[in-house]
Amino acid sequence: MANSMFCMQCQETAGNKGCTKVGVCGKSADLANMQDLLIYVTKGLSEVTTRLRQEGKTISKAINHYITLNLFTTITNANFDDEVFYVRVRETLMMKNELMQQLASTEGLSEAVTWDIKEDQETGFLATLKNIIDGNHDASEINAMLKAKAESKEVGVLATEDEDMRSLRELITYGLKGLSAYSKHANALGYDNEEIDAFMQATLAKLLDDTLSVEELIALTLETGKIGVDGMALLDTANTSTYGNPEITKVNIGVGKNPGILVSGHDLADIEQLLIQTEGTGVDVYTHSEMLPAHYYPKLKKYTHLVGNYGNAWWKQKEEFESFNGPILMTTNCIVTPKESYKDRMFTTGAAGFTGCKHIEGEAGSQKDFSEIIELAKTCAAPTEIETGEIIGGFAHEQVFALADAVVDAVKSGAIKKFVVMAGCDGRASKRNYYTEFAKALPKDTVILTAGCAKYKYNKLDLGDIGGIPRVLDAGQCNDSYSLALIALKLKEVFGLADINELPIIYNIAWYEQKAVIVLLSLLYLGVKEIHLGPTLPAFLSPNVAKVLVENFGIGGISTVEEDMKMFFGE
Repeated sequence: MANSMFCMQCQETAGNKGCTKVGVCGKSADLANMQDLLIYVTKGLSEVTTRLRQEGKTISKAINHYITLNLFTTITNANFDDEVFYVRVRETLMMKNELMQQLASTEGLSEAVTWDIKEDQETGFLATLKNIIDGNHDASEINAMLKAKAESKEVGVLATEDEDMRSLRELITYGLKGLSAYSKHANALGYDNEEIDAFMQATLAKLLDDTLSVEELIALTLETGKIGVDGMALLDTANTSTYGNPEITKVNIGVGKNPGILVSGHDLADIEQLLIQTEGTGVDVYTHSEMLPAHYYPKLKKYTHLVGNYGNAWWKQKEEFESFNGPILMTTNCIVTPKESYKDRMFTTGAAGFTGCKHIEGEAGSQKDFSEIIELAKTCAAPTEIETGEIIGGFAHEQVFALADAVVDAVKSGAIKKFVVMAGCDGRASKRNYYTEFAKALPKDTVILTAGCAKYKYNKLDLGDIGGIPRVLDAGQCNDSYSLALIALKLKEVFGLADINELPIIYNIAWYEQKAVIVLLSLLYLGVKEIHLGPTLPAFLSPNVAKVLVENFGIGGISTVEEDMKMFFGE
């Protein structure tokens, strides 16, 4: 029986092979296929923008932002609204058509038209495009054509038949999806990098090139890691220039008496606008999951009604969103299919979306109107308390650099023997409890460096400190893995080492989705070796591609806590 869909981009993909009927994340086969079609047509658009750049033409920020958001909307758990993808596919085709006219005037009409026709002459896709432009079909007819195209053999992961070529193409694609997330967050704060945009688009175009060899795709994979570092640096600059450098901060995990709005996802621009609009209204704002690090930034923590963090990582939404009582704003992924009991008070914005949930419109950098959420919050009960206490974070690169003398002294004295990077993602699989038990089992002279929602597996444990240095140093969101890289490079410099791999650092990283992929590729580009990735290795790594990563970078998986303790510490 033919697959209804095929998706293997996240760690929870069915059987660690691929979802073929419905996504473990909850997306339908139709939605998965439309997301594949959006990537497919975005590659075509990127082919045109790349050709235009080669002719010396400038691509507008609006087009760059549109392509970035196309990628971001297909990231795992970001958008479950089918209509969004039909609209974006149509708009992408229309955008391509307009740019094709520019290209035709530059290169000559016949070449441009021939290039477009060879894309898909036999399935009538060009006719679909022409009818969209001419307005000769209504939306339902156009959508039916697009749905048929999305289900065709030319679109999707399995369109590449060779297993190794497919593996490398998907590895690069998922890296670009992760990179798009970081670019989008920077764009929202008014920061752009034309070189990053041009690379993403040129690379998407190259993924259409069947003449590229395995060796060339491997080189492109590492180049994606290089630009991944640039993307994380861009976002770091955007965040710190806008909100200040993160500071060591104790965050309340209890609740107040006022009604509240819970903000989840990653987009700091959204929570800032909400904080401004809720000031003086009697409505408190709480962070959830990856939004926790908002408390660390000086410009955001000044808002006294940013009162605390509610709950844990993304996968516990169903119980935590229900008990929160007030409205929830999802600024990005990760969305879990909402229960009917709170669906009417869940809102989305930006790349996020879910059918039946109200979407707050607004392009990157625009002012959004959150008044509907605020008015709803005023009618809701205060959050139900689910825990009390505090957690500490804010250990991004500048804050750790300020502690450098104490850290170096602790290493030289032997008080700190090892650092363990446990950044990455959390997830619902019970096997991820490994990371809680691993943290508990670590020798008392080790310090955990973390970023991302993986920290929720151990950031509420009482692991103590070493000479006043907490044993869990939380740098922030998954994109703040850049801070961990800078910290490692600084330690390499301080200790006068020739190779970053000579540092007393262990890498035991949990992954879930595509932002973790770009972090991994970035670490590989920086020369980091012996990274252990769990709870499973990605399904999209073919045996041969996995072998290359093992032989060249020492990539490995995880086993049991006991066996891994012996491997890492010889104990």
